[in-house]
Amino acid sequence: MGATFPTDLLAGRHYAVLGLGRNGAAVVTALLQMGASVQAWDDRHAELPAHPRLTVAPFNDLVTADALILSPGIPHQRPRPHPVADMARAAGIPIFSDAELLFQAVRASGSAARFVSITGTNGKSTTTALLAHILSDAGIPNAAGGNLGTASLALPRLPDNGVYVIEMSSYMLERLGSYHASAACLLNLSPDHLDRHGDMAGYIAAKEHVFDHMSSGDLAVIGVDDPDSAALATRTARRGIPVARVSTTGQGAEFSSIDGSLIHRGQTIFDMCAAPSLPGSHNAQNALAVWAMAAHLGLDDATISRGLRTYPGLAHRLERVGVLDGITFVNDSKATNAEAAEKALRCYDRVIWIAGGTAKAGGIEMLAPFFDRIAQAFLIGQDAALLGETLARHDIPFENVGTLARAVPAAFQAAKASGVRTVLLSPACASFDQFSSFEARGSQFIHLFGNLIKSDSSPETLT
Repeated sequence: MGATFPTDLLAGRHYAVLGLGRNGAAVVTALLQMGASVQAWDDRHAELPAHPRLTVAPFNDLVTADALILSPGIPHQRPRPHPVADMARAAGIPIFSDAELLFQAVRASGSAARFVSITGTNGKSTTTALLAHILSDAGIPNAAGGNLGTASLALPRLPDNGVYVIEMSSYMLERLGSYHASAACLLNLSPDHLDRHGDMAGYIAAKEHVFDHMSSGDLAVIGVDDPDSAALATRTARRGIPVARVSTTGQGAEFSSIDGSLIHRGQTIFDMCAAPSLPGSHNAQNALAVWAMAAHLGLDDATISRGLRTYPGLAHRLERVGVLDGITFVNDSKATNAEAAEKALRCYDRVIWIAGGTAKAGGIEMLAPFFDRIAQAFLIGQDAALLGETLARHDIPFENVGTLARAVPAAFQAAKASGVRTVLLSPACASFDQFSSFEARGSQFIHLFGNLIKSDSSPETLT
C-alpha cells in the first residue's frame, strides 16, 4: 500500500554507504531509484549489480558525500569507531541510519504521512507488527519496517493520511537527524548491547533519542514497569511532551493490565483472552502500548479491539509451529536474550527447553525463578557450557547436544518420555554463532519439526 518515490527526488546528491548486508543493499537500491549517486563498500563482501551512478570501492575520503549511511551493526562510536566513521567526522559529514533518510525523502516528496517509532529491549517487533495490523484492518495506509523486516528506506511513499511504523534499535536511534515521530514508544529497558554503548547509561541515552524533536502535539508511550523506563517517563514529561504511561502492574499508568488479562483505561476496555495470538503479560504490555498509539492516531476503541482479536502473531515469537503426538512445538527464536526468554517461560507451566547460542551479559541467571518450569533442557551453540553451569547449580536436568538438528528430536523424545506437552525453542542467546539470524534459526526449527512429522509412523498433527 503506497507509491514509489520520484526518480529525480535525490538527483545531484551523493551518498556513501558502508555495509552491504540486508539493510545496506536495500539502502543502495533505494537511493539509486531516487536519482542519487552512491559509493558503497563492505569490508567482507562488496557485490552489487552494476549501475551508472554506483561506485563499489573502498573509501579514501568523503569530501563529496552528503551523508554516510552505516549498516546498524557497524559502530560509529563504541567500542571502537569504524575508520570510515572517523573519516566522516573529520570531514563534517553526518552519519545517518536509513530511517533518517526515509523521513527526509517522505518530506521532500511532499507527503505529510506520520511516523511512529517503537523501541525497547523486548517486545518491539510484536508491537510494530500489531500496530501495523490494526492500521491495515482499519483501512489506513501504512508501511512497517526498520529493525523488523523491510529496511526503512525500502518502504514505499505513503499519502498524507499514511502512517510509517518503524521499529527502532538503539543502533538506529543514535543516527537520527531531523526525524520526527508523531507517536513514539519505549516499552522497557534492561541491559543489552552494553559492549556497543559502554554501559547502561549509554544504552538508555541511545534509546531516549526515540523522543527527539517531539512536542506538545505528539505522544510518548512509555512502559513504567522497570525503574529506568519510569525515570525516563518523568524526564520526557518535563520536556513538555505528552506521556502515556503503560503498566502491567497498574501503578500510576493511564493504560494498565493486571496479570496480562484485562486492559484498563479508567475502566475495563478489553479482555486479552480474546486475543489468542498475544499470550502472557508481556504481550499485554505490547497491547497497552499499541492501544495508546492507535488512539492517538485517531482510531476508536472498537476498531482497536477488533485488530487485537484478529492479529495473527509474529513469526519466530511464541509461534505455535504444530502438534505432534500431543506435544506442541513453539518457535520463540526471536528470544535473543534472557529477558525475552523469561516472557516465553512465563506462558507455560512445564516445558522441554531448547536454548543456547551466544549468551548476553549475565547469561541466564535471571531466569532462575522460572527454572522449575523446565523439565529438561537441551543446549546448543557457543555458550552451551555456560548455560549448563547455571542449570547445574539449580539442579535442572540438561544435555549439551551442540546443534539444533540434534536438539529437536532429543527434545521430542524427552517430552514423550516425561509427559511434558510443550517443546519450547526460546534460546535466550543471539544466533550468530551458528546461524545468519534468529529467523534462520527459527526456520530450521520449523524444518526439523517437519522432519519429525515425516518420520513419525502415526502422527497426530496440527500445523
